[in-house]
Amino acid sequence: MLFCSSNSRFFVGTALFGFMLAVAGCQSSDGVLGLGDNKAVKPATSTDTGKVTASSLRAYCPKVTLRDGTAYYNTYGRGGRKAAPDDSGDPLTQDDQNNSSNIIYQAAISNVTRDCTHSNGTMTMNVAVAGRVVPGPLGKPGSITMPIRIVVMRGSDVLYSKLHQYNLQISDMAAATQFVFNDPNIVVPEPEASNYQVFAGYDEGATKPPAPPKKRVVRRKAPVKAAPAAPTTPKGSQTSISDIPR
Repeated sequence: MLFCSSNSRFFVGTALFGFMLAVAGCQSSDGVLGLGDNKAVKPATSTDTGKVTASSLRAYCPKVTLRDGTAYYNTYGRGGRKAAPDDSGDPLTQDDQNNSSNIIYQAAISNVTRDCTHSNGTMTMNVAVAGRVVPGPLGKPGSITMPIRIVVMRGSDVLYSKLHQYNLQISDMAAATQFVFNDPNIVVPEPEASNYQVFAGYDEGATKPPAPPKKRVVRRKAPVKAAPAAPTTPKGSQTSISDIPR
């Protein structure tokens, strides 16, 4: 396997930036993880008539690509991407956002590869990614769950997409922990041209939008019915003491 190894603990600032540069320099999509014969897969070639031959398509195995921004994944302590809390009691400022002092683990994919088999009108792929996890300033023995997505596309059509939650145990706090993940069950239609694209990388997913505020329901009290008025004696029917018979 070809890995960019690291035996030092990653902290803040320059070390974190250098870590990301090392990841970018290590990325590869050749068969280096033992999934095939480790020979470069030749792309489907055309004949003099401009058509792709059946034999070349049977040898076709699309290259795996790491999209920009999907090669690394960090986990954070309490407070998320903000700076780790201290004893000062001061509120966090804008400069504290994404502070690397609150990182528990830093994970990076350094190699990707694939293997293909063709049978009964389908192509089955085994896509693998390899990388390492380095403890951050808040690192401690435990586990990290990494969201790794594999996607196969033909033009703008998505033929396969699956998000895997890959769990890795971390016990060594002094060195990087290497890992290899693979998805061997990718089945797509047999290519009719060499136009498939395969992507692998971390996918944290879209953040959930904040829930809309609940509307305050004001219950109105039912109006109080007024008591009925006492009956009045109509004019012209009033009596006096002298009118009362004795």
